[in-house]
Amino acid sequence: MVLERLNPMHYNITSLVPDTVPVATVPILILMCFLLLIWNHEETSSVPGPGYCMGIGPLLSHGRFLWMGVGKACNYYNKTYGEFVRVWISGEETFIISK
Repeated sequence: MVLERLNPMHYNITSLVPDTVPVATVPILILMCFLLLIWNHEETSSVPGPGYCMGIGPLLSHGRFLWMGVGKACNYYNKTYGEFVRVWISGEETFIISK
């Protein structure tokens, strides 16, 4: 009888997990999605340029300046977005003005 109680195959694993776990995870997931939306929300700028997109935009624009050099990267952004462009260099918002 004691060996029967110690046998792990005797217990049903679903009875060990309470029923409230799935009910509690739904509000937590909704809260996490809401916080993610707030974190990703950005105010639209009147100046064209690459988007922020969770910090990926600044990394890409800074990487383009490092990879292509200042002159070629400025020409690329001017062809893509126009004469007045907002980019990020070293994590700081930078404006490129050219004609």
